[in-house]
Amino acid sequence: MSVYKSLTTSDVIVTPFKANKNFSFIGGDFTTSNIGIDRFIGTNITSSFQSGSNPTGQIASYNKQIIYNSIKQLYYSNYLNGDDGSPANLPQFNSDGTITIQGGSGSYQPMYDNYLSNTLDANRLFPSASNDEIGVIAIPSNLFGEYIKPGTFKFEYNGTSDGIITDDGNGGLFQDGAKIGDIIYQHGMAIITAAGSSITGSVYGTAVYGTGSYSNANSNDLNYLITTTNVTCSFQSTITIYESQYKCTFNPNEYTYTQNPSAISGSLNSGIVYDFLTGSYFQPYVTTVGLYNNTNQLVAVGKLSQPLQSSNVTDTTILVNLDL
Repeated sequence: MSVYKSLTTSDVIVTPFKANKNFSFIGGDFTTSNIGIDRFIGTNITSSFQSGSNPTGQIASYNKQIIYNSIKQLYYSNYLNGDDGSPANLPQFNSDGTITIQGGSGSYQPMYDNYLSNTLDANRLFPSASNDEIGVIAIPSNLFGEYIKPGTFKFEYNGTSDGIITDDGNGGLFQDGAKIGDIIYQHGMAIITAAGSSITGSVYGTAVYGTGSYSNANSNDLNYLITTTNVTCSFQSTITIYESQYKCTFNPNEYTYTQNPSAISGSLNSGIVYDFLTGSYFQPYVTTVGLYNNTNQLVAVGKLSQPLQSSNVTDTTILVNLDL
Protein backbone atom coordinates (compact mmCIF):
# COMPACT_ATOMS: atom_id res chain seq x y z
CA MET A 1 0.00 0.00 0.00
CA SER A 2 1.29 3.48 -0.77
CA VAL A 3 0.59 7.20 -0.82
CA TYR A 4 1.51 9.40 -3.80
CA LYS A 5 2.87 12.94 -3.95
CA SER A 6 4.10 14.83 -7.01
CA LEU A 7 7.61 16.24 -7.23
CA THR A 8 8.50 19.55 -8.89
CA THR A 9 11.63 20.36 -10.88
CA SER A 10 13.05 22.15 -7.83
CA ASP A 11 12.91 18.84 -5.95
CA VAL A 12 15.33 17.15 -8.39
CA ILE A 13 19.07 17.88 -8.64
CA VAL A 14 21.17 16.17 -11.33
CA THR A 15 24.93 16.07 -10.67
CA PRO A 16 27.47 14.61 -13.14
CA PHE A 17 30.65 12.93 -11.92
CA LYS A 18 33.44 10.96 -13.54
CA ALA A 19 33.76 7.25 -12.76
CA ASN A 20 36.88 5.21 -13.53
CA LYS A 21 37.45 1.49 -13.90
CA ASN A 22 40.72 -0.42 -13.99
CA PHE A 23 41.47 -2.75 -16.90
CA SER A 24 44.43 -5.07 -17.36
CA PHE A 25 44.80 -7.50 -20.27
CA ILE A 26 47.55 -9.85 -21.38
CA GLY A 27 48.54 -10.19 -25.01
CA GLY A 28 46.98 -13.58 -25.55
CA ASP A 29 43.55 -12.12 -24.72
CA PHE A 30 43.85 -8.99 -26.89
CA THR A 31 42.16 -10.53 -29.89
CA THR A 32 39.10 -11.95 -28.11
CA SER A 33 35.76 -10.49 -29.15
CA ASN A 34 35.04 -8.74 -25.83
CA ILE A 35 38.47 -7.05 -25.69
CA GLY A 36 39.63 -6.29 -29.22
CA ILE A 37 42.89 -4.37 -28.53
CA ASP A 38 44.61 -4.25 -31.90
CA ARG A 39 48.21 -3.37 -32.76
CA PHE A 40 49.60 -2.09 -36.05
CA ILE A 41 52.84 -1.06 -37.68
CA GLY A 42 52.72 1.90 -40.04
CA THR A 43 55.45 2.41 -42.64
CA ASN A 44 56.27 5.45 -44.74
CA ILE A 45 56.17 3.66 -48.09
CA THR A 46 56.82 6.15 -50.89
CA SER A 47 55.89 3.85 -53.75
CA SER A 48 52.37 3.63 -55.16
CA PHE A 49 49.74 2.00 -52.99
CA GLN A 50 48.94 -1.59 -53.84
CA SER A 51 45.80 -3.15 -52.42
CA GLY A 52 46.45 -6.19 -50.22
CA SER A 53 50.15 -5.50 -49.87
CA ASN A 54 52.12 -4.94 -46.64
CA PRO A 55 49.42 -6.18 -44.23
CA THR A 56 49.53 -5.34 -40.52
CA GLY A 57 47.20 -5.90 -37.55
CA GLN A 58 46.46 -8.65 -35.06
CA ILE A 59 42.65 -8.53 -35.48
CA ALA A 60 41.85 -6.44 -38.54
CA SER A 61 44.28 -6.35 -41.47
CA TYR A 62 45.29 -3.01 -42.96
CA ASN A 63 48.04 -1.82 -45.24
CA LYS A 64 51.07 -0.41 -43.40
CA GLN A 65 51.10 2.59 -45.72
CA ILE A 66 47.48 3.42 -44.85
CA ILE A 67 48.18 3.16 -41.11
CA TYR A 68 51.15 5.51 -41.42
CA ASN A 69 49.32 8.10 -43.53
CA SER A 70 46.16 8.00 -41.41
CA ILE A 71 48.02 8.58 -38.13
CA LYS A 72 50.05 11.39 -39.72
CA GLN A 73 46.95 13.08 -41.11
CA LEU A 74 44.84 12.79 -37.97
CA TYR A 75 47.30 13.66 -35.25
CA TYR A 76 50.55 15.15 -36.61
CA SER A 77 50.22 17.07 -39.87
CA ASN A 78 49.49 20.41 -38.16
CA TYR A 79 52.91 20.14 -36.53
CA LEU A 80 54.94 19.16 -39.60
CA ASN A 81 56.66 21.57 -41.97
CA GLY A 82 56.36 19.84 -45.33
CA ASP A 83 57.76 16.33 -45.26
CA ASP A 84 60.87 16.62 -43.12
CA GLY A 85 59.22 16.11 -39.74
CA SER A 86 60.29 19.50 -38.35
CA PRO A 87 57.91 21.87 -36.50
CA ALA A 88 55.44 23.72 -38.68
CA ASN A 89 54.81 27.43 -38.92
CA LEU A 90 51.35 28.75 -38.08
CA PRO A 91 48.76 27.37 -40.52
CA GLN A 92 46.88 29.55 -42.98
CA PHE A 93 43.17 28.81 -43.23
CA ASN A 94 41.93 29.05 -46.81
CA SER A 95 38.45 29.86 -48.10
CA ASP A 96 38.09 26.40 -49.65
CA GLY A 97 38.39 24.71 -46.25
CA THR A 98 42.02 23.64 -46.61
CA ILE A 99 44.96 24.60 -44.44
CA THR A 100 48.26 25.68 -45.93
CA ILE A 101 51.40 25.23 -43.83
CA GLN A 102 53.72 28.11 -44.63
CA GLY A 103 57.18 26.91 -45.61
CA GLY A 104 55.87 23.43 -46.37
CA SER A 105 54.43 21.80 -49.43
CA GLY A 106 50.79 21.26 -50.34
CA SER A 107 47.66 21.77 -48.28
CA TYR A 108 46.11 19.82 -45.42
CA GLN A 109 42.49 19.22 -44.71
CA PRO A 110 41.31 20.24 -41.18
CA MET A 111 42.11 17.55 -38.63
CA TYR A 112 39.57 15.75 -36.47
CA ASP A 113 41.73 15.50 -33.36
CA ASN A 114 44.96 17.23 -34.39
CA TYR A 115 45.86 19.10 -31.21
CA LEU A 116 48.25 18.85 -28.31
CA SER A 117 47.06 17.49 -24.98
CA ASN A 118 48.77 20.42 -23.27
CA THR A 119 50.94 23.44 -24.07
CA LEU A 120 54.12 22.30 -22.32
CA ASP A 121 55.62 20.82 -25.49
CA ALA A 122 56.41 22.93 -28.52
CA ASN A 123 55.21 20.36 -31.04
CA ARG A 124 54.79 16.75 -31.92
CA LEU A 125 57.53 15.03 -33.84
CA PHE A 126 56.74 12.43 -36.45
CA PRO A 127 59.15 10.26 -38.47
CA SER A 128 59.02 11.12 -42.16
CA ALA A 129 62.10 9.51 -43.73
CA SER A 130 61.59 6.80 -46.32
CA ASN A 131 60.54 3.47 -44.72
CA ASP A 132 60.32 5.00 -41.24
CA GLU A 133 57.97 3.02 -39.00
CA ILE A 134 55.46 3.79 -36.27
CA GLY A 135 53.61 1.52 -33.88
CA VAL A 136 49.92 1.90 -33.02
CA ILE A 137 48.10 0.32 -30.07
CA ALA A 138 44.37 0.80 -30.64
CA ILE A 139 42.05 0.33 -27.65
CA PRO A 140 38.32 0.13 -28.51
CA SER A 141 35.93 2.70 -27.06
CA ASN A 142 33.78 0.05 -25.37
CA LEU A 143 36.74 -0.41 -23.00
CA PHE A 144 37.98 3.14 -22.36
CA GLY A 145 34.56 4.83 -22.41
CA GLU A 146 34.89 8.58 -23.00
CA TYR A 147 38.67 8.63 -22.72
CA ILE A 148 41.60 6.88 -21.06
CA LYS A 149 42.30 8.50 -17.72
CA PRO A 150 45.60 10.40 -18.08
CA GLY A 151 48.48 8.89 -16.16
CA THR A 152 47.05 5.35 -16.05
CA PHE A 153 48.23 3.80 -19.34
CA LYS A 154 50.88 1.11 -18.99
CA PHE A 155 52.17 -1.29 -21.63
CA GLU A 156 54.60 -4.00 -20.50
CA TYR A 157 56.47 -6.32 -22.82
CA ASN A 158 59.53 -8.53 -22.74
CA GLY A 159 59.00 -9.33 -19.06
CA THR A 160 61.68 -6.85 -17.92
CA SER A 161 61.72 -3.40 -16.37
CA ASP A 162 63.19 -2.05 -19.63
CA GLY A 163 60.07 -3.12 -21.51
CA ILE A 164 57.58 -0.79 -19.80
CA ILE A 165 55.84 2.07 -21.62
CA THR A 166 53.79 4.54 -19.58
CA ASP A 167 52.10 7.86 -20.24
CA ASP A 168 53.04 11.03 -18.40
CA GLY A 169 49.47 12.27 -17.96
CA ASN A 170 50.03 14.98 -20.59
CA GLY A 171 49.78 12.95 -23.79
CA GLY A 172 53.34 11.62 -23.98
CA LEU A 173 54.54 8.00 -23.95
CA PHE A 174 57.79 7.31 -22.11
CA GLN A 175 60.15 4.37 -21.73
CA ASP A 176 63.21 4.49 -19.48
CA GLY A 177 62.79 8.26 -19.09
CA ALA A 178 62.84 8.91 -22.84
CA LYS A 179 59.84 9.92 -24.88
CA ILE A 180 58.88 7.38 -27.54
CA GLY A 181 55.54 8.69 -28.79
CA ASP A 182 52.14 10.09 -27.94
CA ILE A 183 48.80 8.90 -26.63
CA ILE A 184 45.44 10.28 -27.73
CA TYR A 185 43.32 9.71 -24.63
CA GLN A 186 39.98 10.53 -26.29
CA HIS A 187 40.56 7.95 -29.04
CA GLY A 188 42.40 5.24 -27.12
CA MET A 189 45.34 5.49 -29.52
CA ALA A 190 48.90 4.90 -28.26
CA ILE A 191 51.33 5.90 -31.03
CA ILE A 192 55.00 4.93 -30.90
CA THR A 193 56.97 7.23 -33.19
CA ALA A 194 60.59 6.81 -32.07
CA ALA A 195 61.27 3.10 -32.64
CA GLY A 196 62.39 2.18 -36.14
CA SER A 197 62.38 5.81 -37.23
CA SER A 198 64.69 8.71 -37.96
CA ILE A 199 63.76 10.54 -34.74
CA THR A 200 66.66 10.07 -32.33
CA GLY A 201 68.77 12.07 -29.91
CA SER A 202 68.05 15.03 -27.67
CA VAL A 203 65.72 16.84 -30.03
CA TYR A 204 62.32 16.65 -28.45
CA GLY A 205 61.00 19.51 -26.33
CA THR A 206 64.05 21.77 -26.68
CA ALA A 207 62.15 24.49 -28.57
CA VAL A 208 60.37 25.73 -25.47
CA TYR A 209 60.70 23.52 -22.42
CA GLY A 210 63.14 20.91 -21.18
CA THR A 211 65.77 18.81 -22.84
CA GLY A 212 63.95 15.50 -23.02
CA SER A 213 65.22 13.01 -25.54
CA TYR A 214 63.59 10.53 -27.86
CA SER A 215 64.29 6.84 -27.49
CA ASN A 216 66.49 5.24 -30.11
CA ALA A 217 64.84 1.82 -30.10
CA ASN A 218 65.23 -0.03 -33.38
CA SER A 219 62.78 -1.61 -35.79
CA ASN A 220 63.16 -5.06 -34.25
CA ASP A 221 61.99 -3.72 -30.87
CA LEU A 222 58.96 -2.14 -32.50
CA ASN A 223 58.03 -5.31 -34.35
CA TYR A 224 58.35 -7.34 -31.15
CA LEU A 225 56.12 -5.20 -28.94
CA ILE A 226 53.49 -4.93 -31.66
CA THR A 227 53.32 -8.67 -32.47
CA THR A 228 54.32 -10.57 -29.32
CA THR A 229 51.76 -12.07 -26.93
CA ASN A 230 54.17 -11.56 -24.02
CA VAL A 231 52.61 -8.19 -23.21
CA THR A 232 50.24 -6.64 -20.67
CA CYS A 233 48.17 -3.53 -21.29
CA SER A 234 46.53 -1.73 -18.38
CA PHE A 235 44.65 1.57 -18.09
CA GLN A 236 41.63 3.20 -16.48
CA SER A 237 38.50 4.00 -18.42
CA THR A 238 36.44 7.13 -17.83
CA ILE A 239 32.70 7.57 -18.09
CA THR A 240 30.32 10.26 -16.85
CA ILE A 241 27.62 9.05 -14.48
CA TYR A 242 24.70 11.31 -13.63
CA GLU A 243 23.46 11.17 -10.06
CA SER A 244 19.89 12.34 -9.58
CA GLN A 245 18.86 13.45 -6.11
CA TYR A 246 15.15 13.53 -5.35
CA LYS A 247 13.99 15.58 -2.37
CA CYS A 248 10.86 13.96 -0.99
CA THR A 249 9.27 16.31 1.55
CA PHE A 250 5.96 15.96 3.33
CA ASN A 251 4.23 18.28 5.79
CA PRO A 252 3.25 17.48 9.42
CA ASN A 253 -0.39 17.02 8.36
CA GLU A 254 0.50 14.58 5.56
CA TYR A 255 0.94 10.82 5.78
CA THR A 256 -0.46 10.64 9.32
CA TYR A 257 -2.35 7.46 8.57
CA THR A 258 -0.49 4.16 8.40
CA GLN A 259 -0.72 1.98 5.31
CA ASN A 260 0.49 -1.15 7.07
CA PRO A 261 -2.02 -4.02 6.61
CA SER A 262 -1.36 -5.19 10.19
CA ALA A 263 -3.10 -2.04 11.44
CA ILE A 264 -6.49 -3.39 10.33
CA SER A 265 -8.38 -4.83 13.25
CA GLY A 266 -10.84 -6.82 11.17
CA SER A 267 -10.68 -8.28 7.70
CA LEU A 268 -8.76 -6.40 5.04
CA ASN A 269 -12.02 -5.37 3.41
CA SER A 270 -13.44 -3.86 6.60
CA GLY A 271 -10.97 -0.97 6.69
CA ILE A 272 -11.31 -0.72 10.50
CA VAL A 273 -8.05 0.10 12.25
CA TYR A 274 -7.12 -0.35 15.87
CA ASP A 275 -8.20 2.44 18.23
CA PHE A 276 -4.66 3.38 19.29
CA LEU A 277 -3.84 4.27 15.69
CA THR A 278 -6.51 6.93 15.38
CA GLY A 279 -5.20 9.34 18.01
CA SER A 280 -3.95 12.80 17.03
CA TYR A 281 -0.49 12.01 18.40
CA PHE A 282 -0.01 8.85 16.40
CA GLN A 283 3.10 9.13 14.16
CA PRO A 284 3.61 6.28 11.66
CA TYR A 285 7.04 5.13 10.50
CA VAL A 286 8.32 5.45 6.94
CA THR A 287 10.27 2.45 5.63
CA THR A 288 10.17 2.70 1.83
CA VAL A 289 10.11 5.42 -0.82
CA GLY A 290 9.07 4.60 -4.37
CA LEU A 291 9.60 6.79 -7.44
CA TYR A 292 6.91 6.65 -10.11
CA ASN A 293 6.72 8.08 -13.62
CA ASN A 294 3.86 10.14 -15.01
CA THR A 295 1.80 7.03 -15.70
CA ASN A 296 2.18 5.79 -12.10
CA GLN A 297 4.63 3.06 -13.06
CA LEU A 298 7.16 2.20 -10.37
CA VAL A 299 10.69 2.91 -11.67
CA ALA A 300 12.80 2.90 -8.48
CA VAL A 301 12.51 1.79 -4.86
CA GLY A 302 14.51 3.20 -1.97
CA LYS A 303 14.67 1.34 1.34
CA LEU A 304 15.58 3.27 4.46
CA SER A 305 18.32 1.73 6.60
CA GLN A 306 15.94 1.97 9.56
CA PRO A 307 12.30 3.08 9.93
CA LEU A 308 11.89 6.86 10.10
CA GLN A 309 9.13 8.23 12.31
CA SER A 310 7.25 11.09 10.69
CA SER A 311 6.88 14.32 12.63
CA ASN A 312 3.59 16.03 13.46
CA VAL A 313 5.25 19.40 14.13
CA THR A 314 7.87 19.86 11.34
CA ASP A 315 8.37 18.91 7.71
CA THR A 316 10.06 15.58 7.02
CA THR A 317 12.48 15.29 4.08
CA ILE A 318 13.90 12.09 2.63
CA LEU A 319 16.68 12.33 0.02
CA VAL A 320 16.79 9.62 -2.62
CA ASN A 321 19.98 9.37 -4.72
CA LEU A 322 19.76 7.53 -8.03
CA ASP A 323 22.83 6.90 -10.24
CA LEU A 324 22.22 6.45 -13.95
